Amino acid sequence: MRILHTSDWHVGRTFHGHSTTEALGTVLDALVAVVRERSVDVVLVAGDVFDGATPAAEHYGVLERALSGLHEAGAVVVVTSGNHDSAARLGFQAEFARLADVHVITRPEQHDVPVTLHDEHGPVHVYGIPYLEPSLVRHRYPEAALKRHADVLGFVMDRVRVDAGQRGGRSIVVSHCFATGAAGSDVERDITAGGLDFVPLTTFDGPDYVALGHIHGRATLSDRVRYSGAPLHYSFSEADKPRGAWLVDLDAAGLGAVEWVDLPVPRRLVRLTGTLDELLLSPDYAEFEDNWVAAVLTDDVRPLDAMPRLQRRFRWCALLEHRPATTHDDGRETYGARIDQKSDVEIVAGFLEHVRNGRGPSAAEAELVDDAFAAVAAREVSR
Repeated sequence: MRILHTSDWHVGRTFHGHSTTEALGTVLDALVAVVRERSVDVVLVAGDVFDGATPAAEHYGVLERALSGLHEAGAVVVVTSGNHDSAARLGFQAEFARLADVHVITRPEQHDVPVTLHDEHGPVHVYGIPYLEPSLVRHRYPEAALKRHADVLGFVMDRVRVDAGQRGGRSIVVSHCFATGAAGSDVERDITAGGLDFVPLTTFDGPDYVALGHIHGRATLSDRVRYSGAPLHYSFSEADKPRGAWLVDLDAAGLGAVEWVDLPVPRRLVRLTGTLDELLLSPDYAEFEDNWVAAVLTDDVRPLDAMPRLQRRFRWCALLEHRPATTHDDGRETYGARIDQKSDVEIVAGFLEHVRNGRGPSAAEAELVDDAFAAVAAREVSR
């Protein structure tokens, strides 16, 4: 049986104010092509299908097109909800979708009721574990102490192992969590009450393969426990990380070959560093003019109107940071200690030097400061 493991589509997410809907649609079309070309039997989507709990109508259209394409390509689809999804909205009409072999698992009680598939070697039981917020599920199982997400997953995995042992055959688990050993990602916004805590890797002992979601970069925690990451880059910190999915083969004994399949990157991300004039004028940067650009300006003083000027050359410049090449070390003294026994004029000069990264007032500015304080002193004397 051949399985394609993907996750964290985040349909509806924006990238620095820009819609990602069209780009994501392109990537999901490529995912459908992989299913068709590589004869994939099952597609797993491990949570965070949508980016928020109230998707817009066009976002449902993206999901419908993707699921229809996967079904038409011949794959069974198993989808679970993540912490960004509304379980109720994602699971709406799940019973109808199941008739087309699209299994959308969002209800807590479904965690130990597998989708059972068959190949020439026998049954394969796919256990979809929706994101289970402890505060929302602990009342269902009063016999267990479910304080943290790790407690909940430990509890439900025990139930999964019991059920899988009774059924026999091979098994797969799909879960959305932060497993120990996963590299963090600044693009994952934790919007749940209480947060997603760490889940020990040993929690997932037993199944032949565990398809994880929540981390946006691919990661291999063990041969059989992996993150596929998101299909799009949602942060400049992810710029150098590949986008794709895991192609997993199960044989008669369980886990067989695992292969990474790259997906297209509609618009690449790049971080450019230099002065504003260098970025605007140097021919070395011409190749990046159609990329998403994060510009790091090294000018000693922050240039005026830098972003619109950059966007005239780099249309997709989305992020601007000022990081001067020359920095001023103020030492470790407190502000009070630094200004002790200094005149008002010296304090102002020091402030200007600090905010300008070492460049103090010009002669004309110093004269203005002197005049200002002289006027204040004159008013004080005349009172």
